[in-house]
This record gives sequence, structure tokens and C-alpha cells, in this order.
Amino acid sequence: MPKFDDENLLVGFDKSDDAAVYRINDDIAIIQTLDFFTPIVDDPYLFGQIAATNSLSDVYAMGGKPVIAMNIVGFPKYLDIKILGEILKGGADKVKEAGALLIGGHSVEDDEPKYGLSGTGFVHPEKVITNSGAKPGDVLILTKPLGSGILSTAIKADLLEKEVVDRAVKVMNTLNREAAEGMLKVDVNACTDVTGFGLIGHVFEMAKGSGTTFVIESEKVPVIEGTFDMAGMGIIPGGSYKNMGFVCKEASFAESVSIDRQNVLYDPQTSGGLLISLPEKDAEKLMEIYRDSLSLEFALIGRVKEKDKTFIEVV
Repeated sequence: MPKFDDENLLVGFDKSDDAAVYRINDDIAIIQTLDFFTPIVDDPYLFGQIAATNSLSDVYAMGGKPVIAMNIVGFPKYLDIKILGEILKGGADKVKEAGALLIGGHSVEDDEPKYGLSGTGFVHPEKVITNSGAKPGDVLILTKPLGSGILSTAIKADLLEKEVVDRAVKVMNTLNREAAEGMLKVDVNACTDVTGFGLIGHVFEMAKGSGTTFVIESEKVPVIEGTFDMAGMGIIPGGSYKNMGFVCKEASFAESVSIDRQNVLYDPQTSGGLLISLPEKDAEKLMEIYRDSLSLEFALIGRVKEKDKTFIEVV
């Protein structure tokens, strides 16, 4: 893509950040993002919810508040139009839950259903949080458990009990609103939402952008119950192997980190949590806030140090 320069473009695509940020005036900047994908669950309403939650997550990761959203739809002519209605209802309900407005969108005929949002949020120009500001001495907090990619693959193969499906769906359709609101109460140096590149891929982007090395304590990373069972059976999404190829030369793993655990760390997430880098002095305050506000498992999973041989060390 050609690069565009403008003094008011505070965040572009040059550092693989979560969204673009453009300054309107001294008090307001807009966050602009777009995301959509094919169904990962059979229920069209839940698919709409998950897709919308995922799309809005980029706004939260930048420290912003979603304001308006527009639907992006691809839909086959051979499917009942009522299915599309349920998808759109799921998305609309999530946008409403986020306190934003759904103001229309665009649809095309497609061979496979696709749904997502173009979202716009507001943030103060001096309070934008990017993925490239981590500093040595920071610690890392992850606000949702991993495993949605592996479990979504298992859902498509009809391998999961309902309670495991329900756990995965809850993770995927929970907004990152409370996580974002909590991090704004402390000093945060960097943040990203963990999605398709998996935890390791997004850690790589943060570490490279910050010029640091991230140390991940793999046993502390929260994982959705049932994920390791599927990983042990070889239920690994294709995106995991792409993530491995993308990052493998930039990550070192201790011998104690099992292959199954490595697969989970590479697992492409749908609507994952926020990965936050903040000074150690503020970590306990944020953890206390999250104990009172978050409904999903979260954890302090590592730390940031001066750049070493690789950008990522998994121990």
C-alpha cells in the first residue's frame, strides 16, 4: 500500500497497529477500524454477536470509546434471508451494548456468509494507546483466556460438548469494554487486542514496535477449559501454522514448554482479550480493578526487558 502522510494522522498502518487514529481538533481524535469474517458457530445470532464484538475490539485497544458502526455483509442467495436477519440482530445488539449507534452498511451477494463492522470511536489525541510503547520493566496483563481458534475448529467438526461450546462463545462475545475502561485508570504504555495472529504474533508486533523483548511465562497464560484436550488430538486451525511461520525466527521457547502449549500460544483468536503493557508499580491496581469488573479469566503473564537475541522468550 502507498503511504499517506498528514500531520493529523496520529496512527497509520506502518507499525501494524489495531486501528487508524486521526486528530479532528485538540480534544477529539477518531479511531477508524474494519473487520469481518465467515461464520465460526452455527447459530447466526451468536455469529453476529461475535463478529461485532471482534470488530469493536480495536477501538477499545486504542483506549477509545465506540461511537458509530456500519454493517459489512456478504450473503449467498441460496440461504434463507431470515438467517441474515438473525446475524444482523446479533451485531446490532452488541453495538447497542457497547453504547454505540449502528447507522447502516453495505451488502453484496457472496458464495459464503461474511459479516463484520466498520467502526468509529473517539479518543483524546493525547491519550491514544498504541501497540508500540512498551518499556523495559513493564509487566504484561492478558484480559481473556486463549483457545477460541482451536475450539472454533472443534465446533465445526462437532467435537465439543455444549458446555465447552458455551464457554468458548462467552469468551468470544464478551466486549473488551470493561477491560479498556479499567486500563484507562492507570498508566499504560502499550496495548493490543489478541486476534488472528495469536498471542505470539501480537506479542511479536508489540515487541518489535517497541524495540524490546517480551518474556512470556507460558504456565500463567489463561486458557479456555477444553482447549488442551482438542490440541492434544491435533485439532489445530490452519492459521496457527501461518502464525508459526510468521514468528518462528523471532521467538525462543524453553524446552519445558510443550508442543500443545506452543500450539495454544500460536492459536489465532477470534475476539480475544487485550494484552496490556504497563509499569510494574501500576499492575496490582489494575489487577484489583479487574477482579471487580471482569467476568472472564485474566492474568499477569510476563514482562518486558531490553532487546535480547529474539523479540520473544517463552519460558
